[in-house]
Amino acid sequence: MRFRTRARRDEPEINLIPLIDVLLVILIFLMITTTYSRYTELRIQLPTAEAETVPQRPREIVVSVSASGEYAIDKERVGARDVAGLAERLRALAGTAAAQAPVLIVSADAQASHQSVVNVMEAARVAGLSRLTFATQSGGTR
Repeated sequence: MRFRTRARRDEPEINLIPLIDVLLVILIFLMITTTYSRYTELRIQLPTAEAETVPQRPREIVVSVSASGEYAIDKERVGARDVAGLAERLRALAGTAAAQAPVLIVSADAQASHQSVVNVMEAARVAGLSRLTFATQSGGTR
């Protein structure tokens, strides 16, 4: 005789819904973070062009200003320190230049006074030279 009744045990089951949720989140993350190499580059064909020859460079007149305020035009010392004397010398050099107006390059010492450089600029204006530039050196060396 059997006095005990057997309790029926339920079979254990694996719940797949949380597993599917986690896998979908991982799949979405991978889809968003994936880079597609074939879309990251553009295949373009650049146009071609033929350039004309570079026109002749204009004549350059170099005016050097020393730290003591002395002037040199094209490596020749100029005795005049006033604007009128500089303008006269610049006008003489500009008259011998080609048909195109020459470029005046001011090469001043770092210790030269501002007034010395302004005098060169004023002399260029009086001489009729409108193309003016300043020479500099790269900051790496002194």
